[in-house]
Order: sequence, then structure tokens, then C-alpha cells
Amino acid sequence: MGNGTRDYDVTILGAGLVGLSLAASLARAGMRVAIVDRSNVNAAALSSSDEDWDARVYAVSPGSVAFLNSIGAWQRLREERLCAIESMEVRGDAGGELMFSAYELGERALAWIVENREIHAALVASVRDTPGIDVLAPRTPAGIAWSARAAELRFDGGDALSSRLIVGADGVRSWTREQGGMHHDPSPYSQTAVVANFASEQAHRGRAFQWFLHDGGVLAWLPLPGRRISMVWSAPEPLAHELLALDGSALAERVALAGTQALGALTTITAPLCFPLSLLRLPSVIAQRLALVGDAAHSVHPLAGQGVNLGFGDAAALSSILAGRGAIRDPGSSLLLHRYARRRLEPVFAMQGVTDGLVRLFGSRSPWIEVLRNRGMSLVGSLGPLKRLLAQPALR
Repeated sequence: MGNGTRDYDVTILGAGLVGLSLAASLARAGMRVAIVDRSNVNAAALSSSDEDWDARVYAVSPGSVAFLNSIGAWQRLREERLCAIESMEVRGDAGGELMFSAYELGERALAWIVENREIHAALVASVRDTPGIDVLAPRTPAGIAWSARAAELRFDGGDALSSRLIVGADGVRSWTREQGGMHHDPSPYSQTAVVANFASEQAHRGRAFQWFLHDGGVLAWLPLPGRRISMVWSAPEPLAHELLALDGSALAERVALAGTQALGALTTITAPLCFPLSLLRLPSVIAQRLALVGDAAHSVHPLAGQGVNLGFGDAAALSSILAGRGAIRDPGSSLLLHRYARRRLEPVFAMQGVTDGLVRLFGSRSPWIEVLRNRGMSLVGSLGPLKRLLAQPALR
């Protein structure tokens, strides 16, 4: 993974999961790709023991699994570190309930839970083994000069590279987005996601749980291999600070009680981490010789676990369009970029609408809205075709 050529078809800024997957997919389609990151891409290490677990996990949908499999990443994951979500129980704050079953939907799993460092390491290995990719990291970009024929990415130290297309995959506070003149800040939810892993007294049997809480927060338990779960508690900021200050035993007790002790007593196995929650909606995810993917293009509330899947969807769509560009040889062509923007508009807009709508609906303190939202949840749960219709976008 060296410096290679200085003239590329596509340059990707950001070596997170989405950026790495896009690089591998584009290179497999025959394009010359550079991926640039401020940190050392090889720094992620695999778990050193069976009891060493990453607190940050992802729920990877069947559609994303198919994409990751196509670039040689999914098959690199260690089977013993994966756990299938076979069913999901969603509870409202006043008796509403909704159940999803992979069996009823004709799927092996609703999603697969995988640790961040496991999937990151698999993607780094896939990139390393795919010809046509130069990884420039750690490197600090200094600016981008845009022109009709190419974009020039300049680095600290004075050197530069030329690229027909720049892709911003550098997160919700994207430097690349700013360089493209898109000056949009995410809107905060006034919630912080607190994540940690726990051992559970009772077996989860592949079940995920989600509770909409009276304070407007959302608590999710996701199954890990063995009698372990990963927790994501999207909590109002004061409560998040309170949770982070608890010792391991007090945190486990608090989380078990908040989840109605659905799996009995819990024992903390990783220290809690946190990250602020926000919504990012952009008027456009493209500009001259620029496309945005992942959190640089959009952010959603984690209550549906779809953030990373939207990002993989971006990578799959952009790669498919560029690979099938036919007589249009320029991967930075405005026509191709507009195809990408149109293809991603509906799925991203729909997922943002659902997640943001649910956050606001369950954040209302109106008694009659409380009754309606819980009755509506139970009604959806009783209507099989409607429930399947709602589940399909998350699966694919």
C-alpha cells in the first residue's frame, strides 16, 4: 500500500467501512483508486482473546452482506464473532409492541451483528489484496482545486494528486464536503448514544430488543455470540452523562432494569463509549467532480440500526454506476453523478423520514399522542403484509 501513481480515476477521502468497501468495489471494476486518510489504516487490530469485545458493533443487513461478499470482505470474518438477529421485539412506552421474525420474512437473519474492528480488519485485508488501489495514509489533505477536467488534491508538504472523481467518505463532519462548497451542519437530537457490551444471565436465542422509553430515549439490545449482548442506549444528554459515570456493576443493573430484565441479570464486559446523535440532510450529495457517501452524505438516528447499511448502499450504487458507464469514460461525468444522486435519493429519504419521524413521535409528551403511537405500533404488528412491507427496506 504505497504511493503509486499520482493520477487516478477515483480518489476516496476516508478509510472507514464505507470508503474501504467502495475502494475495493471500484478497483474490481478496473478503476485506478486512491484512498486517503489522516490515520494509519492498518492500525485496527483483531480481538486478542475470546473475551476481548469491541463495544461498537453494527447490524449488517442481508443486502449489505451480499455487497461485502462480492468484494471479498464478508467471507474473511471469523464465524465465531458473528451473531444473527433471528427475531426482534420492539416495545412502546405504553404497551405497544411489534415483533419481527426472519423466518416469517423468509430470511436467514434480519441482520448480522459484527464488531467494528472485525469488519474494518476484513475490509482492510480486502483492499490490500485487490490490485489497483493505492492507500495514502496517514496523509493530511490541505485543499482541493476543482476544474472541468479533473480535481487536484493537495497535501501538507506540497505534493498533490490528480483525480477524475473525488469521493467524500470522511464522516458527518466531512472536510471533503466543505471543500465542495456544501456548508451544512448536522442537526443535533440532544441525545447521546451510550454503547457497551454485557454478559446475560439468560440466553438471547438470537433475539434483539428495542424499547421506546418515557423520556424520549431508545434502548436497544443486540445479540452477540454466546450469552452476550451489545447495548445502544440513545439517551437524553443528562442521562447519558449519568450512565457514563456509573461503575460496571451499577451500569449493568441500570441497563437490566431499563430492559425489564428480559434476559435476567447482566454483567458489564466492556467500558461504555458514547457519541452524539444528529440528523444530516443535504440538498444534494454531488457537486462538480464530487460525490458523497456514508455519513458524509447523510446521518440517521440509530434506532433502526441502518446508518452503516445506507453507507454500503451508497458504495454499491456508485460502484455499479461507474462500472457500467459504457461509452462515458470519465468517472467524474456530471451525467453519472446525477444518476448516483437519483438512485440514492429515495432509499435515504425514506429511511431518514422513518427514523426521524419515530424519534419525534415518541419524543412527544402529549397523552393522546402516547396512546395513538402505541396503538399504531400494535396495529402494524397485527398486519402481516404491512409489517413485511416495512421490513423490506431495512433488509435490502
